Amino acid sequence: MTPVPEVDLTDPEVLRDPFTAYGRARERAPLARLLIPGLGPIWALTRHDGARTMLADARFELTADSFMRPQVPDDCLPYMRTMSEMSGPEHARLRQLVAPAFTPRRAAEFRPRIEALVEALLDDLLDDLPAQGDGGRVDLLRHFARPLPMDVICALVGIPEQDRPRWREWGATVAAGAGQDFARAIPGIMAGAADAVAAARAGHSGHSDKPGGVPGELLGELVRVQAEDGDRLSDTEIVTLVWHLVIAGQTPTNLIANAVAALLSHPAQLAAVRADPALMPGAVEELIRWCGPTLLAIPRHARQDVELHGVTVPEGAKVTALIAAANRDPRVFDDPDRLEVTRAPGAGHLGFAHGPHFCLGASLARVQTQVAIAALLRRFPGLALAVPADELRAPDPGTWRLTALPVTL
Repeated sequence: MTPVPEVDLTDPEVLRDPFTAYGRARERAPLARLLIPGLGPIWALTRHDGARTMLADARFELTADSFMRPQVPDDCLPYMRTMSEMSGPEHARLRQLVAPAFTPRRAAEFRPRIEALVEALLDDLLDDLPAQGDGGRVDLLRHFARPLPMDVICALVGIPEQDRPRWREWGATVAAGAGQDFARAIPGIMAGAADAVAAARAGHSGHSDKPGGVPGELLGELVRVQAEDGDRLSDTEIVTLVWHLVIAGQTPTNLIANAVAALLSHPAQLAAVRADPALMPGAVEELIRWCGPTLLAIPRHARQDVELHGVTVPEGAKVTALIAAANRDPRVFDDPDRLEVTRAPGAGHLGFAHGPHFCLGASLARVQTQVAIAALLRRFPGLALAVPADELRAPDPGTWRLTALPVTL
């Protein structure tokens, strides 16, 4: 039996270059152990086929212990159990309620609204440049990649216009990573979700609550469902759904920032997408594979003793997928460490996970990223990094993200 490699997630080399560190573990064995001081080991599938299989295997489930919950006031506790922590019929019931708003068709229908939001943010970038006073530099993470996803998800869910500035602030806190700031923001987030539900019930949201109506229908639809069948959706569930969907909608923040930094660091790939905008959908898939923000899947728990590659993983043990390693698995992708925007789709990346907990907002994230990059490149033909992106990486073994993205326009 091949020895199981161990990866210390506090190792400076892992933090500096997780793709190389996780890739080395992948080539040694299909199963690894991740070491996290104070938390014990986590089993990790390192290769594409094993990772994909585990993510869809009912023997491994997400639970409350899969997440690092911050301390919150007692009145917030009922709203902390989100759809992500559920499995089986309970998870399927809630997902079925919200899934119609996140289909590829709905994302395509929402594209004109996303385009308008992108153009408005780019106008703001230009308007704010004189105030930056730094030779035309601007931080695209702060002024573009962070506010855009919040504006989009608020419009889709139906958060009232006047409440969106505070959701922007909460979104920036969440996107910056978990910690005390996030814990302090939670009561406000919960209250904001409750306010949005109350506004929808009172008819003040300004959006249609009919299926197939204008963007912003989701909250109105949830309120309608509850009014027609109170047993199907409780007050606690609807508030929890709203805050979770809005905050989870920040996923494209790090994706957009990573994608822009990658293209600006690879002149040939940048030139290719500039020359042929039709490449953009495929280019975004390649960028998710090559530099997507998810390095590790959220840990699952074994529901029973499970044998993985000759190793018995005991009941209750944590198991994850090394997404960064799987997405660069040479068994699946030719020359996987090379960024190639014309790469054929092939087997598909695991950047949005797989199985029952496949990212609900994947289609929306794809469209946002396509629109955002296309608009940036079109509006600013001289766009360039002001600082090498590698100097601005957050030391995070689970999420590939930037702390800032200064560029010259």
